[in-house]
Amino acid sequence: MHDLTGAQWRKSTRSGGNGGNCVEVADNLTGVVGVRDSKDPEGPVLTFEPAAFAAFVEGLKVDRI
Repeated sequence: MHDLTGAQWRKSTRSGGNGGNCVEVADNLTGVVGVRDSKDPEGPVLTFEPAAFAAFVEGLKVDRI
């Protein structure tokens, strides 16, 4: 388990603006990127190595074309 103390959560730019599908990302920590549901900030958090998260995001961009 990663220590997420000091995580600065921000809403993903791809989250819906209607208060529904909102994902928050914390990418300010060394060695880990956290992802959580903004509607449940005390709930579970997925963690990724920064390179794996970057590859995931790039893959999403490619699939949008």
